[in-house]
Amino acid sequence: MIEFLKYIRGYLRIRVSGFSPERFMNLCSNKGILLWQIVREGDVYYMNINLKSFRALRPIVRKTGTKVAILERYGLPFFLPKLLKRKVFVAGLLLAVLFWMWSSLFIWNIELSGNYRITDDMFQSFLKENNVTAGMKRKELDIENLEKEIRRRFPEITWASARLSGTSLLIDIKENDAPIITEQEKKEAGSDLISSHGGTVVSIIVRSGVPLVAAGDTVEAGDTLVEGRVPVYNDDATVREYIYVDADADIILEHTRDFNASLPLDYIKKEYTGREKTRFYLRLGEHQWKIPEERPFLVYDSVIRESRPLLFEKLSIPVYKGSCTYREYVNVEYKYSREEAEAQLNEKLIAFLASLEEKGVQIIEKDVKIELGGKSWVITGQFLVREPVGDSVATQKIIIGETENQ
Repeated sequence: MIEFLKYIRGYLRIRVSGFSPERFMNLCSNKGILLWQIVREGDVYYMNINLKSFRALRPIVRKTGTKVAILERYGLPFFLPKLLKRKVFVAGLLLAVLFWMWSSLFIWNIELSGNYRITDDMFQSFLKENNVTAGMKRKELDIENLEKEIRRRFPEITWASARLSGTSLLIDIKENDAPIITEQEKKEAGSDLISSHGGTVVSIIVRSGVPLVAAGDTVEAGDTLVEGRVPVYNDDATVREYIYVDADADIILEHTRDFNASLPLDYIKKEYTGREKTRFYLRLGEHQWKIPEERPFLVYDSVIRESRPLLFEKLSIPVYKGSCTYREYVNVEYKYSREEAEAQLNEKLIAFLASLEEKGVQIIEKDVKIELGGKSWVITGQFLVREPVGDSVATQKIIIGETENQ
């Protein structure tokens, strides 16, 4: 603190030489003049003295016959005159201070933490609906009301806290960790397994229900494979009642699958001409300023590069500078060669086969052809496959003596 006060008042580094420097320092002490950082080099002394005291040295110098020379000047009284001569620098400094004061009146950054099920986009939409956006004035924000609205809008949030930190609005939330219990429809017991394809049953292992087919049987799409209606017989072999269960079985069906895909004979490819134009812009939040311009080229791509100056990043002010580079191109028409067409169509075939593997389908035989048909390349394939089948449907309910569909 003392050093700071010395800097504000200003001080000098002086050299004292002559007949009696020691007497000079004694007289300064008697008159209450502070000297510090005194260094002796032979008959010469170096020391610091504040600016006000230096003006009172004339009588002491005359009385002691010493010589005093100023070596260096320190402090605000010497710095300000130099600074004031640099008008552009001073103006820039004042503008920077004014901008900092003005920007501190607004909220430039909104940060959300603690959200897992609620996405950032959902919460940003909620904030916009409540007029809470980057660039709004701090005094227009009602934090208490915002916290209430958050809890009202999102029932899964058990705790919410909002606070201002500089030019940032920090929102912390806590979601309910307990699992959300949804009321499920009570499912009535009793379901059959039906075939989704026509083919030959390869194998069948039944865990519950009554099998209606056996290995080697041929079925059509929609046929019932396992029935969930289990009969209970009387002693005379008549049906006394039915017990309804959910049919469960592992059934493998062998059948054929078809695959078809096409590729246009020609295609359009971009070729860049090498001509480019770059335009610069400045963006503050959602507002953007750029020089008005005409359409640079007939057809073009644009590449946007954007950066944020470190000063504004530290102040959490969304000021960005960027450039947009327009690259001219022309559309050139090409035709697929047979090799290119085969490569493209084989990629589609591989994707189809991968989807079958994910479903547990086993491919036994395959027959694939690629041909030129009209204005496109066509790939056709026929596959003999074995795959699990058995779609669940509700069992038809029967009451002894009458039939009731439910």
